[in-house]
Order: sequence, then C-alpha cells, then structure tokens
Amino acid sequence: MTLASRPSLSIVIPLYKEALNITAMLAMVSSAMEGYRGQWEVICVDDGSPDGTASALHEAQTQYGKHVCIVELQRNFGQTAAMQAGIDQARGELIVTMDGDLQNDAADIPRMVDELLERDLDLLQGWRKDRQDAALKRKLPSRLANALIARITGVQLHDYGCSLKVYRAHILKQIRLYGEMHRFIPVWVAGVTAPHRIGETVVRHHARQFGQSKYGLSRTFRVIIDLLSVFFFLRFRARPGHFFGSIGLAVGTLGGLMMTWLLMVKFVLGEDIGHRPLLIVAVLLILMSLQFLTSGILAEMLSRTFYQAADGRHFVVRQTSTAQFAQGWQPNVPTSAPPSSPVAAQSRCAEEES
Repeated sequence: MTLASRPSLSIVIPLYKEALNITAMLAMVSSAMEGYRGQWEVICVDDGSPDGTASALHEAQTQYGKHVCIVELQRNFGQTAAMQAGIDQARGELIVTMDGDLQNDAADIPRMVDELLERDLDLLQGWRKDRQDAALKRKLPSRLANALIARITGVQLHDYGCSLKVYRAHILKQIRLYGEMHRFIPVWVAGVTAPHRIGETVVRHHARQFGQSKYGLSRTFRVIIDLLSVFFFLRFRARPGHFFGSIGLAVGTLGGLMMTWLLMVKFVLGEDIGHRPLLIVAVLLILMSLQFLTSGILAEMLSRTFYQAADGRHFVVRQTSTAQFAQGWQPNVPTSAPPSSPVAAQSRCAEEES
C-alpha cells in the first residue's frame, strides 16, 4: 500500500471525568485528521463518568458527525477495560489509542501512521521525551517503572505509559487486556509478533489544562505486581510446569541435602537429631518441593486444556504461501536411473569376460 492511500483508522479514546475536555479534544482530533487520505473514526469510551462526560460526548457527536462513535460503560471499570471496549468496536485496519485529557497531541497521529507504514511495524509507541508532568510524583516513578519493565521483559522502550500508540488492528486484536494491563500493551504485543516490529517515536506532550490526573504514587506498587504477572505469562504461558518445577527442584534439592546431612549425623555419628530445628526446616522444604512439583503438573494440564479449547496452538502464523504448498512437492520418482554401484559394475565385467 502506498502512502497516498492510507489504511482505515480507528482512534480509541477512553474517558473518565473528562467532560471539560471533550469539545477541545474532538476539535483537536478533527483538525489533525483533516488531511488524512483514508477512512477514519473516533471511538470515545465513557468509563462510567459521573461528571456528564457522556452528555458532552453526545452533544459533540451532533456537532462533528456519526464518525464520532460513543461507547458508554455501565459503571467505572478502569482505563484498561475502557480501552478494550473501544478496541472491540474498532473497524479500522489501524488502531490509535490516546488519552482524552489533551496531554497527547493528535497532530502526531498522521506522522505516526506514515512512520508505522514506512518502517513496516506492527506497533509504534509514543515517547514523551519532553514530558510535561510533575517530576517527583509522575516522571521519576515512570522512569523507574519503564527501566524495570524493559529489564524484565526484554522489550526496550523508553515510555510504556504513553497512551499514544499506533497498532495494526489484526495484531492488537489477538490480545485481550485485563486488570490494569494497558501500560504493558507493548509487552503483550511482543508475545504475538516479533520484538523488532515494535518501534517508538518521540511525540509531543502538553500539561493538563482541565480536570485532575487519576494517577498517583500508589500505582507504583500495582505496577510491580502486574509486572510479575506479565513476566510469568510472557515466559511460561505455554510451559508453566517449567516455572513451578524449577522452584520445586531447587527447594527439594536444598531440603534433600539437609536431610542427608541429618541422616549421616544420626546413623554415622550416632547423635540424636529429633530436637534440631534443621530437621523441621528440611521436612518443610521437601514438602514445599512436592507442592511446587504437583502445582506444575496441574498447571501444565490446565495450559493444555486452555490451548486445546481455543485452537490447539500457542503460536500465531503471520502468513503462508498457499502457492508454495500447492506446487512445492519434491517428486519422489527418480528422473533418471541411479548410477550403478562399484560392486555391481565389477560383477557385470566378470560375467562379460567369462
């Protein structure tokens, strides 16, 4: 596809208590997309806002047109759920996600679409290099979290928390977002596509003008807990037995060594071991080992049941060449007679001489 004809685009914007930003936000998006040479739509998801955000959206829809789609959640489910609800409704070949607080700049969207196509990426992540937020409350925890996420997951990005992203829809719709996992979307995407197809680009960032931020230092602890879940699913989703089994074997080995030492003390040195705390520790470690090993077996069974109930695969094929499979058989019939072996040739010469 050439850049002259752009793919259809869905812009997903989750909203919570952003009634004061609706008009300016849609004006900014409409102005940015005015020259876009392709179909586009805006999907605004009201996450159960009590401040009249839904009413403001309906008024704006009357002003801007039916390409402004509105999804109203029944109550406040959180940003991740709102984002997933918008992604479910998206019809475009590309999907853009952004915040509705006017801190992301919609003018970056056309350039990001061009860059995604030119670099042949599946995800282009925004990087708020000049971030306009409080240094101690927002920027410092964010930098620490970004470094920790990159270190553990192996996906090297500077700004996981930036909501301004462009995705190929068929890639994004292969994953489901739960809990507060929206900040880990690049990591989940790396689970269904190659990491080199995920890139980042510097985007503009503005200070908040209306309303209040929904983030605080408390989210740092939730990020750490979510990161543990991401690490487990990214590394051991299809082989959970290796995770639990490794821990079980390590703990069991330690308990076994302790028990071996105590048995030597008992039967070789003839000393009483019944009153030694090490005996209790060794027994507990061996029991823990058995629990981890059995948990691993159960997890493997659940994993297989899950994948068989889905489509039987824990991988995704990007594309296949049907022509190659239809015409690519190597014929099994030899096209010419095989050369004679030296022994057979000598036998024929001996018969001719006699």
